[in-house]
Amino acid sequence: MSPGEIVLLLGIGLGAGVLAGLMGIGGGVVIVPAMVLLAGFDQHVAQGTSLVVIIPSALLGSVTHYRHRRFKLADAGLLAVGGVLGALAGSLTALSLDDELLRRLFALLILAVAARMLFSLRGRATS
Repeated sequence: MSPGEIVLLLGIGLGAGVLAGLMGIGGGVVIVPAMVLLAGFDQHVAQGTSLVVIIPSALLGSVTHYRHRRFKLADAGLLAVGGVLGALAGSLTALSLDDELLRRLFALLILAVAARMLFSLRGRATS
């Protein structure tokens, strides 16, 4: 791995970590597109790598928020059970899809989430 690749991946991780801590995102919304578009990874590798990266980032962010009493363990536990089952199903499904189709589905998800957030913000601003 070249020094430039190392700096690029560290920068992607840093950006994702800042956004994860600031906005509560898992980082995948930043890591996956950056790995595909900037670092030339295929979609499957980018998504798999993103899932691994999220583990330490989420743990540290969770501890920080827990210390400030910003979540309930019972709620997090229930969400985690669903998340584990969903991650298994989603990962198996993703592995069965063509790389290009998976990339397009990921892009559609990002666009749908962005549109939903924009329209919900616009509705609140006018009320």
